[in-house]
Amino acid sequence: MEIRQIGHMVSDFSEKFGIPRQSGLVEELESLVVFEPEWRDENALRGIEGFSHVWLIWEFSQARREGWSPTVRPPRLGGNQRMGVFATRSPFRPNPLGLSCVRLLGVEKHPGYGTVLRVGGADLLDGTPVLDIKPYIPAADAFPDSAAGWRDELDSTRRELFFAEEALGVIGFIRSHGGPDLENAARVQLATRALDPRRQRLTELDRAEHLWLLAFRTWRIVFTAPPVPEPIRVERIYGGYSAEELQPGAPDPYRDKELHRLAFPPPEGK
Repeated sequence: MEIRQIGHMVSDFSEKFGIPRQSGLVEELESLVVFEPEWRDENALRGIEGFSHVWLIWEFSQARREGWSPTVRPPRLGGNQRMGVFATRSPFRPNPLGLSCVRLLGVEKHPGYGTVLRVGGADLLDGTPVLDIKPYIPAADAFPDSAAGWRDELDSTRRELFFAEEALGVIGFIRSHGGPDLENAARVQLATRALDPRRQRLTELDRAEHLWLLAFRTWRIVFTAPPVPEPIRVERIYGGYSAEELQPGAPDPYRDKELHRLAFPPPEGK
């Protein structure tokens, strides 16, 4: 059987760190399904705008490997317990195929990509090969009373997340100037297992105040995480560069230092 790539994803996530672990976890996260030239035909999408959700079938393109293992260590279990590969959504499978249900936000004309699908809640890296798209049909695809096995207990630990006004102001500025969506990044990283150092770069700032620091790329997110089930609150956002690193002429491998200078200007006279 020959499987051909019909498109790819365009999203804010170019690396595995920080990406949602499953579709629908962060509904606010928007991305595009861009079709390859051979499949860039509007007729193939006729009628799709009437569906609220679609299934994306895609390839774990960064998990290609020779051979396979019948058991894997799911990160949600801390990497300490093995489960059968077919009882997990691990990318390390005999056939590295992924399946994601995403919200269809619209069919749009893009100046560079032609007709694209704008979707919400996807869990795919930028550039992920898309192999097929199918409409989500509630009468056939939804089973409200279904059991989720070993995941049921884990999913009950999801926490609410709030943002201080100061943090939202910085997030909005960075987003409006072409920077990463730090609100979505915080939701992805902190809604479940917020204090797991195996998942993220964490520093405890004040144990008595439950104050923590999350490093996301070149940005820093300060948040309070009281005991479960109390909600998490993002207090503020700041840049991860030192003053010396922001000096004119300093190396800029991530090409974001000008945005840092705009978002966090040095005090007058400095």
